[in-house]
Amino acid sequence: MRKKPVTIYDIARMANASVSTVSRVLSNSNYPVSHELKAKIKAVAKELNYVPNMIGRQLKTNNSMTIGVIVPSISNPFYADMVMGIEEIARENGYHVFLCNTRQNPDLEAEYFQTLLEKQVKGLIVSSISKQKDVLGFYLEKGLNVVAIDQAMDHPEVYQIGFDYKKGAYLACKHLAEKGHRKIAFITAALDRPSRIGMFHGYTQFLLESGIEPSEAWMKVSKEPEEQTYSNTFEFQNGRRLARELIGQDDLPTAVLACNDLTAVGVISEFNENGIVVPRDISVIGFDNIELSQMITPALTTVHIPKYEMGKAACSTLIRLIRGEKTDRKEWIMQPKLVERQSVAETG
Repeated sequence: MRKKPVTIYDIARMANASVSTVSRVLSNSNYPVSHELKAKIKAVAKELNYVPNMIGRQLKTNNSMTIGVIVPSISNPFYADMVMGIEEIARENGYHVFLCNTRQNPDLEAEYFQTLLEKQVKGLIVSSISKQKDVLGFYLEKGLNVVAIDQAMDHPEVYQIGFDYKKGAYLACKHLAEKGHRKIAFITAALDRPSRIGMFHGYTQFLLESGIEPSEAWMKVSKEPEEQTYSNTFEFQNGRRLARELIGQDDLPTAVLACNDLTAVGVISEFNENGIVVPRDISVIGFDNIELSQMITPALTTVHIPKYEMGKAACSTLIRLIRGEKTDRKEWIMQPKLVERQSVAETG
């Protein structure tokens, strides 16, 4: 038979104390209780393996110590690093993290918004992929503090922890040009979120400023709907699929910029299977600087995004908002850094 959970009534009976006194001691109340009785109550609670009913306590105090986090894909190391940064700051401040993985599905993201509100979380960190930004106003009116991370959200009450994707793509193309490349392709999943659009603008801006006419044949944008085809290997398979489209052309580029490292790994894999050696025949540069980028052969040249630091900044900002510590600064934009490895070579 499963044992019934221990309650404060059980502890009160064994400690010969009132229920209200036990409640005050176990909730660390400032109400005066003698040192001897306090020690006795805690000893009994430990002996009985008492587990506090945090949900019940939160309902009474309306003070949740849980923050919600919504990301598109926890299987992507980019978001895993970001969540680790969030968890570090949350733990230091006594908060727990309720993690929601949308699997790149906007409908599932909307469901998680409602679920987190029902669970009475006081704050939310979200990397949103939804095009329906107007829904956010409802949750803000309910008192939910929101910090957007990675993907910007167009709302005056939302604090933003972002990254300069446009500058990052510009920096990547500049590096390729310094190695002699002028035939530069861009491979990306759908241009349906601010990060990828920013990269695309950085790519085209550099080409135009360098006197290079952008070629549509070298701009490979996935038409696959991620919410319908998403899997843990989506980015990798998408890189392979779009690389095949490049290989099928008569005029190959000399370099490829991929929208993230997993896509770049897929590109390199497809090139290898078709006898195209990286970087001897074609150079490849990624975006994110996940740990995998230095483990593959050749090690991937990539644009570093401070994912862990972004997570820490987002959680620190959210906790300040929950505590009522307002700030006039609504947006923090992290800056890119190029990490040079072995996947880019000079071209003649």
